[in-house]
Amino acid sequence: MTKYTEDHEWVRAEGDHYVIGISAHAAEQLGDVVFVELPEIGKSVSKGDDMAVVESVKAASDVYAPISGEIVEVNQAIVDEPAKINEAANDAAWFVKIKAGNVSELDALMDEAAYKEFTESNS
Repeated sequence: MTKYTEDHEWVRAEGDHYVIGISAHAAEQLGDVVFVELPEIGKSVSKGDDMAVVESVKAASDVYAPISGEIVEVNQAIVDEPAKINEAANDAAWFVKIKAGNVSELDALMDEAAYKEFTESNS
């Protein structure tokens, strides 16, 4: 199950790790993404820490860790081709994979229905 933050990140379990990216809504709001900076593998992040940067023709934005943990993999494909974020934000354009430190942090995040309601009420 995918969970969402109010800052428009998504997170979902994949085996022993959690995959994190930005929502299609966030990608749409950013416009054409032209640059992505990802953290180093092995970096520890706490929930709410900025862990990546995404820049578009409109703005630059931080990407925040929706849960605490250690970065175990980064998606080099979006660094090489940032436009992938606009094409597949909720799927292939993930940013990092984390080994979670505290899985219970997921309980505070929104499910898809709550996130949809959140984005519609804040548009």
